[in-house]
Amino acid sequence: MKPQDAPLVTGYALACVILFVLLQITGFQGEAIVRAGFVPARFGTELILPPGAMVPFVLTPLSSTFLHGGWLHLIFNMVMLLFIGRQLEAPLGAKAMAVLLLVGAYAGALAQYLADPGSAVPMIGASGAISALLAVFALIFSRTQTSAIGPIPAHWVRALWLAAAWIGLQLALGFAGGGGFGAVAIWAHVGGFLAGLLLARPLLRWRFGGR
Repeated sequence: MKPQDAPLVTGYALACVILFVLLQITGFQGEAIVRAGFVPARFGTELILPPGAMVPFVLTPLSSTFLHGGWLHLIFNMVMLLFIGRQLEAPLGAKAMAVLLLVGAYAGALAQYLADPGSAVPMIGASGAISALLAVFALIFSRTQTSAIGPIPAHWVRALWLAAAWIGLQLALGFAGGGGFGAVAIWAHVGGFLAGLLLARPLLRWRFGGR
């Protein structure tokens, strides 16, 4: 598949890489994370912040998806984004993909907030948005054969197994980087994945007119 076949996903990945490189070169990586990362404790509080411009809280679920904590974090997320996202964008279209990424990012931030509203640790990374893509891929486009478990349909079982594998890989990355569980925003992954599950069929109906 050529980049022009998936302009939204390709452009998003390029923006993440370029921004990461620029922040690394200029030495503003840490400052950008504080100013543009999603910090749950900023909501409705007088959290003491460093002087200077801050991204408005309501926009930080989006701005945080362009930031990554290290090369390993960036590379893994971009590989997943391009591998899955470029397969989805061709059938779904750029508009549906934009909705999926945006809702996934905000759903991930909401889940992380609900899990720990008092946290002052910035959450960054595209994992919430990518989790939404992963859910759609698993629920609709994956051809992996699975069996139903009790009342749970096979396609839901497939999606849940893929979600577990995705979160497990993120945890492995967190431990490899020395951060352990604290380095991975687990609930952001869960929130993004749930958003993808809920949006999968409505987006298909939107794209294909209910067929």
